[in-house]
Amino acid sequence: MTTTEAEPALREPDLRAAGVALRALAADPACRKAFISAPLLGAALRPAADRYVVAAERAGLLARLAVLAGRGYRVGAEYVGEEATALGEIEHVCDEYLRLIAESAGGPAPQLGFDLSNVGLLVSRELAVDNTARILRAARDRGVEVVLSMERSEFVDRILSVYEELAAEHPNLGLTVQAHLHRTPADLDRIVAAGGKVRLVKGVYREDAAVALPRGPKLVERYLDLAGEVLGRGVRLACGTHDAAVLAGLERRGLLGRLEEIDMLHGVRPDLLRRYRERATPCRVSAVYGTNWWLHLLHRLAEHPANVLTALADLADPDRTAAGHAY
Repeated sequence: MTTTEAEPALREPDLRAAGVALRALAADPACRKAFISAPLLGAALRPAADRYVVAAERAGLLARLAVLAGRGYRVGAEYVGEEATALGEIEHVCDEYLRLIAESAGGPAPQLGFDLSNVGLLVSRELAVDNTARILRAARDRGVEVVLSMERSEFVDRILSVYEELAAEHPNLGLTVQAHLHRTPADLDRIVAAGGKVRLVKGVYREDAAVALPRGPKLVERYLDLAGEVLGRGVRLACGTHDAAVLAGLERRGLLGRLEEIDMLHGVRPDLLRRYRERATPCRVSAVYGTNWWLHLLHRLAEHPANVLTALADLADPDRTAAGHAY
């Protein structure tokens, strides 16, 4: 190839395959164990993770949220981690959320999100209910909403059961719903009946074709159909998406102006979210913090595998991820 020839564009089949590979790495228990036990790996990748994981501790998180709130964004926060089975680790996670609620008083009140598997669901349903209720009570006293995350398909029944029980007593509780799962349209009746805010996402977990749709036009259409159904039932809807095609589809269908907000994870598409915020659309930046970020980083790259190149550039120049960058 001569130096005047253009480099070949990244091909869509290659990008899809890269996304599958990244999700497989994220889900591989051996990789996750290696990350936790090898500080050198975390230190080497930290500049790339800093685009998506805003701080290691609460003080850094709150400082970043203040920057974003000052620019007109609603904010959210999640302490990164998943699938905890040790009681000490579970209690640490719950204490972290209680401290975050207390320390955010007087500043921007972040909407909280977390996995039930991180607060006790894998130990017992009762422990998850009790811990989530503790967080909800503290959050209610500070005017803070909590939106439970959705997890792998085998957890959905347990998550819906806990959500229904707690939503009856806690109006500040909402739920994340995954469009890619084939079961989701049938689950809407019970989700809507609970009355909480719905945060609709495509779904990030690797699932079999019998369980979920892959990324592509069919998933976009299902997402738009579900958004219309939820709004048609009078439920508050946040669209958690980084996909410009989804947002354009919502606008074509006349749904965009009816949303509670557009919700994007920190660092993924700040340019896109900024354009909607500049149009006076309510926009939320959901930030994660903490040190156990392997799964979160890999999932962010898997959503848009071309971001692997961005991650490499961030390794070369960590200043690219400075607070509020691109927002």
